[in-house]
Amino acid sequence: MEDIDAIAVLQDPVRRRLYEYVARQGREVGRNEAAEAAGVARTLAAHHLDKLVAAGLLESASRRLTGRSGPGAGRPAKVYTRSPAERSVSLPARDYRTAAELLAEAAEEAGLDAGLCAAARRRGEALRGSTAPCDDLDEAAEMLAARGYEPHIEGAEETSGTADRVVRMRNCPFHAVAERFPPLVCGMNLALLEGLLGADGPVRARMDARPGECCVVLEKSKNNED
Repeated sequence: MEDIDAIAVLQDPVRRRLYEYVARQGREVGRNEAAEAAGVARTLAAHHLDKLVAAGLLESASRRLTGRSGPGAGRPAKVYTRSPAERSVSLPARDYRTAAELLAEAAEEAGLDAGLCAAARRRGEALRGSTAPCDDLDEAAEMLAARGYEPHIEGAEETSGTADRVVRMRNCPFHAVAERFPPLVCGMNLALLEGLLGADGPVRARMDARPGECCVVLEKSKNNED
């Protein structure tokens, strides 16, 4: 019941706003910044942030936010990041992760990578249905946000209409299985997103692994750049 207790902590609306803000940043967040984002006093934010740490939803550390050290640098401030631990609730209990890991192990041993990618691409196409491929990175990011990828746009100061912008994703929905079978599952994920985006659409997916993020990034297709 530990996961239920942790998730129940988010029932408080202020606490949930603070958690969602910290989770979206992908970096350490101080109490003042979190309080301002949630529209509450710093003391109230500190109380709720520490509750989230106690529940295992956030992690905390102490840093000098000024970037200086030594005399006159000021006292270290408490900062927060999202905990990497996963929380899930299933009533009655289910264990889909074990099933996924067993299937991934069998597929890897049998050399079924190509077949898995083909199936993933078909599933992506089926999920997209009759909808036209995404017109731009902003639309693609919106679509992936709805699927839990937590996308954010990087490049050229995140200004629109710039060729070197890319969409990176702070969350991989298949993270637990991808950690054990990275080539297999990351390839599957890439193929799924290719199906979702459309093979000849204006946005394309490619591999560009970075620690702590999804291994796939999105960019403007070279054939569709202005």
